[in-house]
Amino acid sequence: MEKFVRISAVAAPLPLTNVDTDMIIPARYMKALTRSDLGRHLFRELRFDAEGRERAHFVLNQPAFRNAQILVADRNFGCGSSREHAVWALTDFGIRCIIAPSFSDIFAGNARKNGLLLIRLPDGICAGLRNDAALSQHAPVEVDLESQQIRLASGETTAFDINPVDRRLLMEGLDDIDRTLRHADAIARFEAAP
Repeated sequence: MEKFVRISAVAAPLPLTNVDTDMIIPARYMKALTRSDLGRHLFRELRFDAEGRERAHFVLNQPAFRNAQILVADRNFGCGSSREHAVWALTDFGIRCIIAPSFSDIFAGNARKNGLLLIRLPDGICAGLRNDAALSQHAPVEVDLESQQIRLASGETTAFDINPVDRRLLMEGLDDIDRTLRHADAIARFEAAP
C-alpha cells in the first residue's frame, strides 16, 4: 500500500449526498479480481451517457478536475453495499483523499485498508471547501496527514482529526497483511513450537 504523508493536488467538488457504492462503481463492472483498471468505471453513470460519451457537466470530466486527487463530497459518502471495489475504483482513478461530513463505516474501513485517506469535517466547512475548489480549479490543495492540516492556495488552513492508529497505518503504508507480516518471526516461532 502506498504511504500517505502529504499530497498537494487539485480538489474536485462533488456536492452529492448519499453517494452509494453502486454510484461509485456499478455492480456490472465488478467482475475483475484485481484492483487495476477499475478507475475507468468510476462514477460510470455520472461520467458517461448511455452511448459511452462523456457528460461534460460532470466534475471529473471537466479539464480543471480531470487529474484531481482529492474529492470534497457531501454527507454519507460510500453508503450502500460493502464492495471494496468502490475504493479500488477511486484509487485506480487517482483519488488519494476524500473530504466529507460523514462516510459509511464499511466504506471507511475499506478505505483505510487500501490507503485512501478519509477526512471528516462539518457540513459548513465541507461546503466552503467545495466552493473554494470550484472557484480556484487548478490551484492545489495540500493535505498534510502528519500535521493533520488542509492548506488552501490562499494560505487558509483547516485542522482535522483522525484516529491515531489509522493515521500511523496510512503514513507507514501498512495494510492488514503488512501489519501481520511485522510479526513474522513470532508467527514462525509459534508454528515451530511443539
